Amino acid sequence: MTSQYTLQHRIHDLEEATCHEERLYKILEVYMDLYPVMNAYLFRFSPLGFLGEGIILLTSDGMVHIGDIRDDIRSLPIIYSSINDKKAKYCSGIEYLKQTSSKYITSSSVNSIVVVPICFRSVIIGYICTTEFAKESVIDDKLLSLLTLYGKEVGKFLEKFDSVEDPQVLSKRELEVMRRIAWGESTKEMADSMEISELTVKQYVKTAIKKLGVQNRSHAIGELFRRGILS
Repeated sequence: MTSQYTLQHRIHDLEEATCHEERLYKILEVYMDLYPVMNAYLFRFSPLGFLGEGIILLTSDGMVHIGDIRDDIRSLPIIYSSINDKKAKYCSGIEYLKQTSSKYITSSSVNSIVVVPICFRSVIIGYICTTEFAKESVIDDKLLSLLTLYGKEVGKFLEKFDSVEDPQVLSKRELEVMRRIAWGESTKEMADSMEISELTVKQYVKTAIKKLGVQNRSHAIGELFRRGILS
């Protein structure tokens, strides 16, 4: 079983990554090296709409981009529970079929799942899902505790990396628009309440997304929660 020393040593290896995508790849590579897992789906999580967005899937055959997978995790109880409790969770058999989606079934032999939340400070910024395990592996409370710890260590690593960056700060108007998006307001509602045009609202969203270095508004909201700018 993975020792604390081994885990810390392998987490340190992540610092060798030279770019963002390589960093994400290494997070999954180390995860698959340390634990009895045969695949690893990496998702980002945004509290806006409880959205889980696929990033990459790593298997023994290599890496696949899974940006087409987007879920409201409230419809996936095992993932929702893992994120709420900030703990790795496991289910199998009939419970697996009840609590997941066919998107996560890569072969007819798949009938179980582990979800590992990635904690950044007190915020969940993503999660790892595994649906295939090494032969004769036992998914018990001890392993789930180790997986929970891995998610926390990955979060600490990302926090350390983030702390050396100097991200542009959003303007007061950009931040207000992003906060209103987090509240669930539509573009029209924001335009009316802020007394600006819908086009201007869209421009604030566009510039905020660019400054934050993210891909869309839900990712932007997740990033703002992660940095503690929204709470």
